[in-house]
Amino acid sequence: MERTEIKVSAPGRLCLLGEHQDYFGLPILAAAIGLRITISGRKNPSPIFRLNLPDIHDEEHFPADQELPYSQERDYLKSAVNILRRQGLTFSSGWDCEVHGTIPINSGTASSSSLVVAWIKFLLESTADNRAQNAPAIAELAFQAEVGEFQEPGGKMDHYASAVGGVISLHFGKTLAVKSLPNPLGEFVLADSLIRKNTTGTLGFIKSHVFNGIQHIRQTLPEFELTSLLGEREQSEIDTLPEVEKRLVKGTLITRDLTAEGESLFLSSDFDHFRFGELLNLQQDVVRDYLQISVPKIDRMIETSLQAGALGAKINGSGQGGCIFAYAPGKAQDVAEALKALDTKPTIVNIDHGVRTEQV
Repeated sequence: MERTEIKVSAPGRLCLLGEHQDYFGLPILAAAIGLRITISGRKNPSPIFRLNLPDIHDEEHFPADQELPYSQERDYLKSAVNILRRQGLTFSSGWDCEVHGTIPINSGTASSSSLVVAWIKFLLESTADNRAQNAPAIAELAFQAEVGEFQEPGGKMDHYASAVGGVISLHFGKTLAVKSLPNPLGEFVLADSLIRKNTTGTLGFIKSHVFNGIQHIRQTLPEFELTSLLGEREQSEIDTLPEVEKRLVKGTLITRDLTAEGESLFLSSDFDHFRFGELLNLQQDVVRDYLQISVPKIDRMIETSLQAGALGAKINGSGQGGCIFAYAPGKAQDVAEALKALDTKPTIVNIDHGVRTEQV
């Protein structure tokens, strides 16, 4: 039976541990949260996609039956159509769509990736493509549409977290290994600092300087990788790096080890909520002192969260603003109330499912 109406949604995400690791091929831990982008659409008789985006006071109209030129930076809605058309999909009709979201925009909670994941899901559903039921396939297509098409510096964490849902680990190597982990987690408080950020600029700066540091080390230790065990020779070579490269490489390696311990926690038979909170705090120390992507208001938000009873708190996303999250099982309301006094927008969230079709 031909479908004339479709409704899909995709969640935002928390980067639990592994900040700025995925584009280095290092493991990360992420989780989907119950703030979502929803796309509702009704088939129209013309080969035109019409998307109304009232949350950002915008709308887009473009043909469904041809390669689309890009009219703005990061033209993700069009790039998703182009990626699928190049893979042989044809869109025989257009759709009138409305896009709504509860994910903070440009705040480190993957609102753009969630939009692309939801849009890919919608387009696949509209053509009855089998990949519409395949979360990893949707994640890969969304990555190509958002990052690959525009040669941006980001990784795949956001797309897999939004598509797969729950708590996941991602391990990068010759092949990507995505593992769904047990979810023993309680409530979080996500709080928007209301400070906008430059995601691609921050990613590009960290990525380029870490790679410069690696190349410097390899002049003496040709086999050095970010996955290498650190002995005296490796530590000594890292200490010879220029100051920026040295702190960024060290921060990357400390984060690597925190993430490994975090994954072990989720796989243990008795999850230690207090140690998980400590790991979040240690990750924030790296973000502040090594990556230097925190700002004073973020630091105050984290300190306030801990004083109000959170077990741990950290920045969420690329940094220089955006959101923090606090892990506060049993104390979420207290933490949210304390954060309101700092001119922030706190929301209590729980871990949620991945991209899905909704009841029309």
